[in-house]
Amino acid sequence: MEDRNMKAVEHFEELRKRLIITLAVFMLFLTLSFTFVQDIYHYLVKGLPFKLALLGPGDIIVVYLTIAAVIAGAGTIPVAAHQLWLFVKPALSQSERKVALAYIPALFLLFLTGLAFGYFVLFPIILSFLMSLSGDMFQTFFTTEKYFKFLLNMTLPFGLLFEMPVVMMFLTSLGVVNPYKLRAFRKYSYFALIVLSVFMTPPDFVSDVLVIVPLILLYELSVSLSKIVYKRKMAKQAEEEAEWQALG
Repeated sequence: MEDRNMKAVEHFEELRKRLIITLAVFMLFLTLSFTFVQDIYHYLVKGLPFKLALLGPGDIIVVYLTIAAVIAGAGTIPVAAHQLWLFVKPALSQSERKVALAYIPALFLLFLTGLAFGYFVLFPIILSFLMSLSGDMFQTFFTTEKYFKFLLNMTLPFGLLFEMPVVMMFLTSLGVVNPYKLRAFRKYSYFALIVLSVFMTPPDFVSDVLVIVPLILLYELSVSLSKIVYKRKMAKQAEEEAEWQALG
């Protein structure tokens, strides 16, 4: 019982250490981001066909902090993933450690790809569609805070969703999922992705397709990559069993 308590305390101490390091890196990135946040803000609002308004003196600080926090969060992803890897490392085999470590750069790159897709592809189309609805009937008036909240809602979810292939590969390597399970749940996954896409986009066919197609392709890519990882895992297990039988 004492050994279990000691191990639990050690695990909590190790987790605390990893969380502190991750938080410290996030705060460092947040400070750096906030230093250049005005330049980033001007880049994000450059070319807008309308002026953004402030309803209070504290609104711009909220917007600046939001922008800086998103950039800091994106920059912290590799560090957070590496700290998580260090935490679970003792429970992984040598091959699993190498595989898990290799996923870290992919997580970061796919997150940035998802953000880029949301910002450069989806966001302009949806904003243009919503602006066209007002026509000459309304005077366009956007507050800075609401504009950036809308921008984040159109980009951050895709940063997370684009990490689906890497997450599925990692879970397959750990034995949590396999390509056969993913195929069996394909229709349910498609339905969930379609519902998510409809909720995230305006009620027009073009916007829905622009979101649904990439998400379905990401799911199919996840299934294919899961199959590759699963086959390699099964082949390695077969080799190890053959070696044990030869030794026996």
